[in-house]
Amino acid sequence: MKKLAAVFLLVILAAVWTGGCSIAKKDTLTVGMELAYPPFETKDENGEPYGVSVELALELGKFLGRPVKIENINWTGLIPALETGRVDVVISSMTVTEERKKQVDFSDPYATAYLALLVNRETPAESVEDLNREGVVIAVKMGTTGHIYAENNLQKADLTVLSSENACVTEVIQGKADAFIYDQLTIYRQSKLHPEETKALLIPFQEGEKWAAAVKKGNSELLQQINEFIRHYREEGGFERLTEKYLAEEKEVFDSLGFRWFFE
Repeated sequence: MKKLAAVFLLVILAAVWTGGCSIAKKDTLTVGMELAYPPFETKDENGEPYGVSVELALELGKFLGRPVKIENINWTGLIPALETGRVDVVISSMTVTEERKKQVDFSDPYATAYLALLVNRETPAESVEDLNREGVVIAVKMGTTGHIYAENNLQKADLTVLSSENACVTEVIQGKADAFIYDQLTIYRQSKLHPEETKALLIPFQEGEKWAAAVKKGNSELLQQINEFIRHYREEGGFERLTEKYLAEEKEVFDSLGFRWFFE
């Protein structure tokens, strides 16, 4: 009888332990991002996730009272990771587009970005219109809004579609591509890193693109919580702190050029 009681107790304890693990796993907020996009999503010198989006994700976790796990996923795999439940939310400099709205639900926007051009110094281009001609080669990162813009508006040029930002920049530096289309902040940074080979054309040539967090279709509870967090974080000065920590130089330059700031 005692043996049966002991076995019964072990079964109960095992069930409690298993249930506890399930709860802990559920309580963890798993955030998908591609850690290849400094200063937004990248790694520090120790290989740990670092950057604007990483800090935003951690602050979201604090707001929700949930520990955060960051999953480093290739850009084209981020939305599938939401759809399969591998991650709860994507916070990875993702632009809201009508096509993506068919696949995921977006939070309220937290930033506004504009496309810009990183141009090889030997390329005689002063605007995006100058690139829309035969013989011009434009590097784009696969699946980005720069890629979409080029396909829709620069059809006379040849596109080199690559999987990473660095690969696109390298094409421009080496003169294999005339230009790279990406967001203003990144183009500015890359032009500063490679001033002899490249120049930045920062004047916006399309409507501002809204960046937002993405959740699985129908996950209205988490979506509402994220929207509450964004409102709270903005009201208590969180985006100003992110600017000061990660983007102070860019803010100063953009203010001097009269550009709308990213987090406004």
